[in-house]
Amino acid sequence: MSFSSIRIITEDVDRLAVFYERVTGRPAERPAPVFAQFSGPGATLAIASTATVAMLGEAISARANRSVFVEFEVEDVDGQFARLQPDPADVVLAPTTMPWGNRSALVRDPDGNVVNLFSRPAA
Repeated sequence: MSFSSIRIITEDVDRLAVFYERVTGRPAERPAPVFAQFSGPGATLAIASTATVAMLGEAISARANRSVFVEFEVEDVDGQFARLQPDPADVVLAPTTMPWGNRSALVRDPDGNVVNLFSRPAA
């Protein structure tokens, strides 16, 4: 078995796609207006409209996550944080060195999901 993707369900695919284009520095793949994705080494981040899961009823709800981080390993946390220029209201944690050595900055995407930009300590 191989891990394939994480999918965020949203009411505004365009808004989230633009946010993650800023985070990743590359354009979203848009095979349909209700779907966007960012493929890379390891896994894919997919963004889909609530219309794509309507058949599931209340099992899936946009903007309801408070338990998952979307994480991106970057070389320069401070530089990426400065480049994004997040609204202060969206900053969960400014660039900080964590007790286990990682450098992390946590921000919220437009739907409220936590995004962790992190780097590992130098070996």
